[in-house]
Amino acid sequence: MAERELQLDHETFSCCICLDLLKDPVTIPCGHSYCMSCVNTHWNGEVGKQSYSCPQCRQNFTWRPVLMKNTLLAALVEELSRCALPAAPVAHCSAAHGDVSCDLCSVRKVKAVKSCLQCLVSYCKEHLQPHYDVAALKKHRLVEPTDLQDNVCSLHDEVMKMFCRTDQLCICYLCSVDGHKGHDTVLAVTKRHEMQRELEDSIQKIRQRIQEKQEQVDLLQSQTDDAIRCGNKAVGETDRVFTQIARLMERTRTEVKKHIRAQQEAEERRVKELQDKLQQEITELKRRYNNLERLSHTEDHSGFILTFPSLSKLSEESDFSASETRSFLFLDVVTSAVAELRDKLLDPSALDQAWLTLPEVTSRAELLSYAHSVTLDPNTAHTLLSLSNRI
Repeated sequence: MAERELQLDHETFSCCICLDLLKDPVTIPCGHSYCMSCVNTHWNGEVGKQSYSCPQCRQNFTWRPVLMKNTLLAALVEELSRCALPAAPVAHCSAAHGDVSCDLCSVRKVKAVKSCLQCLVSYCKEHLQPHYDVAALKKHRLVEPTDLQDNVCSLHDEVMKMFCRTDQLCICYLCSVDGHKGHDTVLAVTKRHEMQRELEDSIQKIRQRIQEKQEQVDLLQSQTDDAIRCGNKAVGETDRVFTQIARLMERTRTEVKKHIRAQQEAEERRVKELQDKLQQEITELKRRYNNLERLSHTEDHSGFILTFPSLSKLSEESDFSASETRSFLFLDVVTSAVAELRDKLLDPSALDQAWLTLPEVTSRAELLSYAHSVTLDPNTAHTLLSLSNRI
């Protein structure tokens, strides 16, 4: 008797999650107790939900309860673990909220494994064994665990084995001769066979619809793959073209700079030649000036008369006003052209006009509406254009 009481105590102080004695026992707001680690693990799996629930009664908590060790319960569990007799192992899983429990388990409700439609009782594995051993019970019909009260008539407390087509209700035999007398009634198994055919038709339709939806999914995936492939190709081609443009711009920039420097050097040489020529004329004029200055102080009248005519005659003066002075119009034109090119590249409206959005074509007739006759003009055709007779 003492052993039986100890076994009951062991089951009472067992965690229904790990089915072992409570370790660091905690009691949650609904009153059930668990190992602290077990209930934390359970709630960690519910982080994405809107609430936290009790593993046993399924009561929901809006906020995750703060767990504190139940010292009194911990002391009782520790005292139980010191007992000489070993704790009886928990052979079956306890029935959780929503599970069908064994009707014969009195101390601790164990999850049922089968329900008997003749006995109208649900059994755990241990209490179900007689239905496999006793010849009379072997004939009973066993089904998956279910709430048998749904199969019992609330008026006559009998199993509902018939179906009323008039009222579309499951009824018992007494109902068929009482409240449903004169109605179109059949056995429940007959109605099941009829509905089974409808179920198979529904399954077939659902399978077909699933197949159609899957084909649509595959088609959309194919379109997505095509879009990705075309996008990658367009990006690659765009990179290639812009790389060529960048190289062309760099080469053009180098050539323009080289041409500008050449014009600059030519202008510098021309100006230097003019400077040298003018410097020579200045030197000659200074020489004449000095000679005339000395001649003006001479006392030799005859010498003055003979020398002055040759010194007073000046050479023809060079004119640099129009013929030798060049403007820098070329450099201004180049600068203006470069600035205009920069403005076009920075103008967003010009870029928007470059990317014209073509209307979506959904039929061949719409596509042909954009057709135009093309005539080859050999005078304006590109030099690298090649023609072929193949179509």
